[in-house]
Amino acid sequence: MTGTLILPDWLIDVPGEPPKRGWGMRVVGPVVDAVGPREELRRLFPEDHIWEAPGQALSPGFVDAHTHLYGLLAHGIPVLARSETGQSERSETGQSRGGEGDQPSASTLTSTSSSGWSFLSDFWWPMVEDRLDHEMICAATDLNLAQMVRGGVTSFYDCTEAPNALPGCLASQAEVVAARGIRGILSFEATERVSKANGQLGLRENLEFIRARHGDERRKTKDESASFVLRPSSLVSGLMCFHTTFTCSAEFIKQAFELAASEGVLVHMHAAESRFEPEQALENFGMRTFEYYDRLGVAGPAMQASQCVQITPAEIEIIARRGVRVTHMPLSNCEVGGGIAPIPDLLAAGVTVGLGSDGYITDMFEIMRGAFLIHKAHRQDTATMPAHQVWRLATEGGAQALGLERVGRLAPGWQADLQLIDAVFPTPATAGNLYEQLLLYRSRSHVRGVMVAGQVRVRDGQVLNVDEAALRARVHQAADRLWRKN
Repeated sequence: MTGTLILPDWLIDVPGEPPKRGWGMRVVGPVVDAVGPREELRRLFPEDHIWEAPGQALSPGFVDAHTHLYGLLAHGIPVLARSETGQSERSETGQSRGGEGDQPSASTLTSTSSSGWSFLSDFWWPMVEDRLDHEMICAATDLNLAQMVRGGVTSFYDCTEAPNALPGCLASQAEVVAARGIRGILSFEATERVSKANGQLGLRENLEFIRARHGDERRKTKDESASFVLRPSSLVSGLMCFHTTFTCSAEFIKQAFELAASEGVLVHMHAAESRFEPEQALENFGMRTFEYYDRLGVAGPAMQASQCVQITPAEIEIIARRGVRVTHMPLSNCEVGGGIAPIPDLLAAGVTVGLGSDGYITDMFEIMRGAFLIHKAHRQDTATMPAHQVWRLATEGGAQALGLERVGRLAPGWQADLQLIDAVFPTPATAGNLYEQLLLYRSRSHVRGVMVAGQVRVRDGQVLNVDEAALRARVHQAADRLWRKN
């Protein structure tokens, strides 16, 4: 069978391990068929198509392990705030702070000592999530996907909370994802904050979507670490999701896990993103967030917890012992003032960790830089979070955190989800500095090519079959409708 030889200067086949100079890869159908020295591949497969990639590095595609695609609509959103005189003022999010005439962003306007609660209750829920409809969600998804794949993202996990867009919002969103040919896991963030009935609608949205997308292939399997895995036979799949311990009852949380177990899928929740949730857990349950989950009997390999910022050493021990998966959002944690997650400690404990954007800044190069730099400053240790480790979190680590099987590295039999990145730097690239050069000095604009499941999605830096101007116009219309409600 004829394949495609991709022949770069550098190959990162196993993220975290030293890159290979002068190596390339063969793709046949949706999977990697072979890796090896470029000239050897030419000799072995003389009839193959050739994708020459001089001056480039070939890497697994990025996995954005946690995002909110609808969040794009909140970029620059005007909000009403109270001035010191008590009068209403107009402000916009995303503005610079401190200059003459500048007004604070929405996150600043809603900040209190319990910033996590006020950000949600005063801004995010009433001004964004409660006003979303299907068209808004789909418009934001479509443009976001084009931007993400242009930046080397080949897989993502998205959770939508839009209580007034039920039912059917996941099915509508899935049509967009399938049309763009990107590997996506979708879920609805079920919550009882509106009503118990609305919470049940959210769980049902997840359950029906999982059954529709997984069909007869849904199953519960165990890999060597006794964790749930998802076969990549379909690019679009689902999992179960609920919000937090402070918007969901114990019965609701256990119901979500029971439904997920019946379908063999993971359960996602936001956990300890700020001080608010652990404070509430201590007040209401007499224990912290993960201690509570452990008492409920749900902490385990099926749990996929995002954020995990305000956690203690005892909770890290629970997470590690129970096999909980974690996703880390370094930049959005800063934006909402949640704190700095103890990711180095989680990694040292052997926890599976992926990297995500949270729908805030979706350029994975920027997110990796955040993870690379923030923890060094926090720990006052330049050896913390080395570049090769961060690169792994953005690729295979994210795939493992999401239960994606044979995604995240470039090895025979693994999915051909990959990216080619410009690797011509002012100083020489070496096996010892390539990760750091790519991480520090590249952005989505330097991605030259992308494949998802063996299909070319980006060539010569251009997303194929996408009119970004039209997608942007659609988002502007959707944002205008959302913003006019404020």
